[in-house]
Amino acid sequence: MTLYCTANSRSPEQTARMRRLEAERTCLFCPGTIDRDPDQVVLRDPDWIVRHNDFPYASTRLHLLVVPRRHVTDLLDLGDDELAGFWRVGRALRERYDLGFYGLGARCGDCRFTGGTIAHVHVHLVVGEVDDPGHTAVRLKLSSRPDP
Repeated sequence: MTLYCTANSRSPEQTARMRRLEAERTCLFCPGTIDRDPDQVVLRDPDWIVRHNDFPYASTRLHLLVVPRRHVTDLLDLGDDELAGFWRVGRALRERYDLGFYGLGARCGDCRFTGGTIAHVHVHLVVGEVDDPGHTAVRLKLSSRPDP
């Protein structure tokens, strides 16, 4: 099983990290790895963990990753209780950060085709940096074409 889709990475540092973790057969988002840096974790839930993105998208003021503790590649493979937990976590984040606006983005399935980098589903919670005079829209890649 491929854990990382390095063709979709956005920086040499991100690519190097993914290659190292792939060689170790370590999923960055599974328990024991995702929470190694407690300063990055902002919320823990029985079914979810939320952390800052180490490689935030350009033009974001806040970029969190909402990650199920169970390793799946598709949100729809989670159970009803786990999915209910996602919305509970989302409400807690909206309150904690006093969010008046935000975006959610998820890629499900084979990351070679979704534009994602990690074969463990996660949801991006993104707040654009709209106060910047040079503001540009935040872009989330939602598809890719794998090399033959």
